Amino acid sequence: MTTEQIKSMQTRLGITSDGFWGPKSTATCQAWLRKLMPSTYPWPEQYEAKLASFYGSPGDESKLVNLDVSGLGVLYDRAPVKTIRCHGRVADSLHRVLTAVHASPFAYILEDYAGCFNDRPMRGGTAPSLHSRGAAIDLRPGTNGNLDHWPDAADMPLEVMAMFAAEGWLAAGANWGRDAMHFQATR
Repeated sequence: MTTEQIKSMQTRLGITSDGFWGPKSTATCQAWLRKLMPSTYPWPEQYEAKLASFYGSPGDESKLVNLDVSGLGVLYDRAPVKTIRCHGRVADSLHRVLTAVHASPFAYILEDYAGCFNDRPMRGGTAPSLHSRGAAIDLRPGTNGNLDHWPDAADMPLEVMAMFAAEGWLAAGANWGRDAMHFQATR
């Protein structure tokens, strides 16, 4: 993001608009997103036992559904996507988020979809990724890569993170400071 975009985001968060994204901006952003989340949290904590109890085993494709996203402008490699394979427990929520993004000025984010279900470990680790349960989605990886610091190098709009937060989804960029393409249904 540009310095002006960061200043605008800081103004929206109610903090000093200096264009520098440091610990205070990060903490304020995380608290702001948490306030947008449902009062009764819909998703499990990110511990293997809790995830297994809620979502089942990683790679269990019997828990997946084909979520109809036709008409929402979702593209993969510039080709229209008709369905997204995701866990049945997140399908309705994910559809609400994608519909909200599609109806917003940030619909272009959906034009670079990078996947949901993918039975693999977390990058750089051995624990299963939330993608292996169909409970995570990646959007706009070209400018929001795993190692791109958000918001300095990555450009995922705060407004998109807010749409996911309203459904209780964790935005990696705001919470980890990187991997801003990644959203997951955990707390």
